Amino acid sequence: MAVRAFLSICFMVGALVLVGMCPAAAADQPQQLKAACERGTPTACNVLGLLHMKGEGVKQDEVRAAAMFRKACDIGDPSSCSNLGVLHAEGVGVQQDDVQAAVFARRACDGGEARGCYNLGVMYAEGTGVQQDEVQAADFTRKACDIGNMKGCYNLAVMYASGFGGQQDEVQAADLYKAVCESGNARGCYNLAAMYATGTGIQQDDIRAADFYRKACDGGNARGCYNLGVMYAEGTGVPQDEFQAADFYRKACDGGSARGCSNLGSMYAAGNGIKQDDVRAATLYRKACDDGDAKGCINLGVIYQVGRGVKSDDTEALKHYGKACDLREQKGCSLYAKLKTGRR
Repeated sequence: MAVRAFLSICFMVGALVLVGMCPAAAADQPQQLKAACERGTPTACNVLGLLHMKGEGVKQDEVRAAAMFRKACDIGDPSSCSNLGVLHAEGVGVQQDDVQAAVFARRACDGGEARGCYNLGVMYAEGTGVQQDEVQAADFTRKACDIGNMKGCYNLAVMYASGFGGQQDEVQAADLYKAVCESGNARGCYNLAAMYATGTGIQQDDIRAADFYRKACDGGNARGCYNLGVMYAEGTGVPQDEFQAADFYRKACDGGSARGCSNLGSMYAAGNGIKQDDVRAATLYRKACDDGDAKGCINLGVIYQVGRGVKSDDTEALKHYGKACDLREQKGCSLYAKLKTGRR
């Protein structure tokens, strides 16, 4: 059972940000905020815009919110420019317009707002609202990271690891993943673990890999839980422990990992690290297969063919072998052909 590979770049436009006042306090004084905004205080306009977005202390009004953000942005508040860019990107309160989204993200970034730089990096990477340009994407992502935006640091690490927008530098990627992981980003912990596991950009160390997969898992990363389960099953970087393997496969499955469900099903089928239960195994194989795991489809086909945990049904077995084959798993194709033709 092999561990999963690296997670990819996280391309998504950032959310709205509230700067300078907690929401509860702001909602209690909308009239004061309105007066301050009318006097030209940009942070007051920004907060008032966010309250209109949420309908807290004022009537929910996305158009009014956009107007508040625009006023604050025009006065020179970069956070408001970032928020206005997000509204244009999503078509909320204003007409959807990726070009305008990029314009306001740039104004935010020029004003030192990290999320504006991050969003502009994403837009250059995808060619959304601007001409696609990997070098520019890397430059703005680096700016976001330098200002302290951890999503920007994560994306920059992925860029260094893959050579996206510049020279590949796995050592830099590992350093950035460390910083991102330390900030509590589970994806960063996962990729750092994968680098330790493979010795990519850092000295190979299975014990450290297990440690960071554990951090990723604790942070809700299902792939981290799956890989830690594999390591416990094989005794790699941790003492071999099938009970622990089953526990982490369950966490992975509950978190949406199809492979975690498939491996947990295999443990139920064999009674390894868990009480043997063919019916439970069948349920887990089905869940894995439904989520696109070819191994789960093969296992489900096998138990239908032999009638273990389910009623024997060659039609169902063929169906699941065929799905595994469609998922480009040769073993599924072979089993399908053998059952279809009656070969042994």
